[in-house]
Amino acid sequence: MIREARPADTGDLLRLIRALAEYEREPEAVEATEEDLIDGLFGPDPVAHAYVAEVDGNVVGMAVWFLTFSTWTGRPSLYLEDLFVEPAYRKRRLGRALLTRLALKSVELGCARMEWSVLDWNEPAIGFYRALGARPMRDWTTWRLTGDPLRSLAS
Repeated sequence: MIREARPADTGDLLRLIRALAEYEREPEAVEATEEDLIDGLFGPDPVAHAYVAEVDGNVVGMAVWFLTFSTWTGRPSLYLEDLFVEPAYRKRRLGRALLTRLALKSVELGCARMEWSVLDWNEPAIGFYRALGARPMRDWTTWRLTGDPLRSLAS
């Protein structure tokens, strides 16, 4: 079953985020706390949203997303920050079900597109996304500003 995440799911979401970071070979990169997730997803002004995949009452997958805005289309875009299904529950179409729910939400919100990033070496995910009809944006490179350089620019 796919449903909107609730505050009670915060511990499960953090567990899945940590599992995703482990899979992506960066387990030490997770700084988020349950309090951060509660504020960001369920606070008075949420900046992101989440769906969870549930099997037999257990949260086994997640999709965390937020809206961006395309100046070229003049419409919002749905950005998928994280999609993860526990390995034991893969091949049950839960990833597809989460993406289907996101596609439905995109259409409901009048989004021009859905976008996300995938690591170059993650061949299973790349194959999965290609099978859905998604295509890489080869001419674009993601850039990131964090830590001291971010603070330096801000000052």
